Amino acid sequence: MSKLLDPRNWASWRPFGLGLRKPNNYLELLKAFRAVKGRRRYAWRILTQGTCDGCALGTKGMRDWTMDEIHLCNIRLRLLPLNTMPALDVSLLRDVSALAGRRSAELRELGRLPYPMLRRAGEPGFARVSWDEALAVAAAGLRDARFGVYLTSRGVPNENYYAAQKAVRALGGNNIDNAARICHSPSTVALKQTVGAAATTCSYTDWIGSDLIVFIGSNPSNNQPVAMKYLYHAKKAGTRVAMVNAYREPGMERYWVPSNAESAVFGTRVTDEFFGVNVGGDIGFLNGVLKHLVERGWVDETFVAERTTGFERAREAVAGQSWEELEALSGASREEMLRLARLLAGARSAVLVWSMGVTQHTFGEDNVRAVVNLALARGFVGREHCGLMPIRGHSGVQGGAEMGAYATGLPGGLPVTPENAARFTELWGFEVPSTPGLTATDMIDAAHAGELDVLVSSGGNFLEVLPDPGYCREALRRPRLRVHVDIVLSSQMLVPSEGDVLLLPAQTRYEMTGGVTETSTERRIIFSPEVEGPRIGEAWPEWKIFTELAARARPALASKVRFTGTPAIREEIERAVPFYAGIAGLGAFGDNVQYGGRRLFADGRFQTPDGLARFSAVPLPALERPDGAFMVATRRGKQFNSMVHERIDGFNGAAREAVLMSAYDADRLGLPDGTPVELRSGERSYRGRVLRAPIVPGNLQIHWPEGNVLLDESRRSPDARIPDYNAMVTVSRA
Repeated sequence: MSKLLDPRNWASWRPFGLGLRKPNNYLELLKAFRAVKGRRRYAWRILTQGTCDGCALGTKGMRDWTMDEIHLCNIRLRLLPLNTMPALDVSLLRDVSALAGRRSAELRELGRLPYPMLRRAGEPGFARVSWDEALAVAAAGLRDARFGVYLTSRGVPNENYYAAQKAVRALGGNNIDNAARICHSPSTVALKQTVGAAATTCSYTDWIGSDLIVFIGSNPSNNQPVAMKYLYHAKKAGTRVAMVNAYREPGMERYWVPSNAESAVFGTRVTDEFFGVNVGGDIGFLNGVLKHLVERGWVDETFVAERTTGFERAREAVAGQSWEELEALSGASREEMLRLARLLAGARSAVLVWSMGVTQHTFGEDNVRAVVNLALARGFVGREHCGLMPIRGHSGVQGGAEMGAYATGLPGGLPVTPENAARFTELWGFEVPSTPGLTATDMIDAAHAGELDVLVSSGGNFLEVLPDPGYCREALRRPRLRVHVDIVLSSQMLVPSEGDVLLLPAQTRYEMTGGVTETSTERRIIFSPEVEGPRIGEAWPEWKIFTELAARARPALASKVRFTGTPAIREEIERAVPFYAGIAGLGAFGDNVQYGGRRLFADGRFQTPDGLARFSAVPLPALERPDGAFMVATRRGKQFNSMVHERIDGFNGAAREAVLMSAYDADRLGLPDGTPVELRSGERSYRGRVLRAPIVPGNLQIHWPEGNVLLDESRRSPDARIPDYNAMVTVSRA
């Protein structure tokens, strides 16, 4: 990697971008320093001795395996208070009416949950109980019950996922799901079908030196900030960066990497080519690019003939789609599609990166299949500096499904079938259900319909992460028992119930004896040791909570579900998931193993029955937009998952109530910046204020989770069952 200064990639000649709108990374450092006052030594040990619990790039301490440089991102700094804060005063929970209406950030700031707490039906609040009492209540509720278990991905390690899913199966169900369901489940489905592996096929090192990186519906400057350092080095190595999105993200236009001297002073101009598409128009655009590749003879015929199948069906599908149809759906011209086709055709290597802008649609699986088609058409899989990368936003999300914490999957990502269930029945010594369980959204539906007796939520907040908070609130009221496992309070815990509500305090990954592991976006299984520091009350590791629940609900299976510690869990994971070979040997800071090596399919064979990758005939979705209507997408601002850190986004100056609108549409409707407007989708409505932004006309963006009030909870994709986080709306002055 060149260490010479390269003004061609500078974002500005102004030192440190003074006077320009951008996040102040050094101010973030100061805020983090202030936020952990009195606990700074512990915070420093977490930063330097632990594996990052933020996004899924997986830095060890403040370094990683891509380059020998310091990494420290704002997301991780903002999580420090959660990992170091003292216990809350449990007397605050005696009557929760005083906490009603508080924002989630205010509830978190009250402190860590220190003890098990129980709220009986009809009582005003929670009373402290012992672990024995709490487990007795939970076990009695779970015994012979219709139940569902949901785990979020906020720092949840592989050991917790594995133990939890085993416990759920011991209880007699497959109703366990995790946060991957509502972010990358379409990627899991489509990648399994097309290349045989539901993971990124390359490593971050493949970015640096690749001819081209294409980001599709993905914004790492906001969601995976450490990745921006990789892009800085990729640009230095001559890599071109293209972006396909409805919104021209300011952080992907130019970015100041705080830990790199050149980028910190002059910034880095990131995106070379931008392609604007409608919200929901990705298939129209990507199919148009494939159509150009086919018609102009820019397909890698050798790769297609030797390593793939189904190309003729895919070719016929795009041949039957007219340019007029593709342009109308995508919002882009055939010339723009040709421009990306030329970039792909002229590149010897390329990495295609996507995220929730692609997946969170009712046709999310087809969106991913369309991305895979482009990579296969050019042979950009299995080679150096090439690959398919569904970049993950949370440190626990890749391992969640691979550990089997999935309603539709067993450990190793195996589908729930009688044959696979029999395999785990033999391994574990108890009967494993052989039919798929309820997904996260299905659990809420069942609870709403009165068909779920017990709902267990580990972390997360259904009121914030799923469409239609009112619908979710009603669903939360109806089970006879709700169990919330978490480190802090959340608003869903305070929803009054027709039954009992139990709060169980969990440990962070840094508090767990024996250490834990996470799996990063690049398939790297990384050990994170226990970090010396204060411990909170009677908090337990989640692996112990779930196995004890199963042991007490089904005493006959107690010896089969209990573990002596996390090393024992890793030993069993290695037996249950063959491609996790090596996890049992991880036990010191920095220990890691990358399953599949630097890149998958380097031998030319894919993980499909015949070893061939599969093209897909991707149909155009039926998206008809009435005159005057807009497509609105939900976006992230200064936040991590649903945890909002700042009201104003430093990248674009958008407040949480901002409605991002193109200047063309704002002028056409006579709406100056700051104008109060109402967005309506049927009976659903949202009020905000106009903010002009570089977004494709006819499209809007509003913040998530605030914008969830517009979303239809019944709209989900057919295979992955992911909710649709977009809506068709009309706009009027409020």
